[in-house]
Amino acid sequence: MSTATIKFASLNAADVDNIIRQIKTIAASLDVQCKGPVPLPTRIISHTTRKTPCGTGSDTYERWQIRVHKRLIKIVNVSEHALRQILRIPVPDTVQIEIILT
Repeated sequence: MSTATIKFASLNAADVDNIIRQIKTIAASLDVQCKGPVPLPTRIISHTTRKTPCGTGSDTYERWQIRVHKRLIKIVNVSEHALRQILRIPVPDTVQIEIILT
């Protein structure tokens, strides 16, 4: 029995919430204590570019923005069977997962 801390990061918050919902149902069915999800601060990456490629013209800019949504979930006293069930969840390519076992 150990503790598993799982960190999620994605551009789409719905994908992360869907995976967490599946983990919570697995934990409830196997009687494993699950803490979270804890929403971590959303990282906002913004980039501003000038619309005209040359130096002449009006001062118009385009603003681009990407939001990286992060979540944290902790599973206490996780068994090997429960961890195998969690690892079988299909994960979209847009979601990054980091699992820390202690």
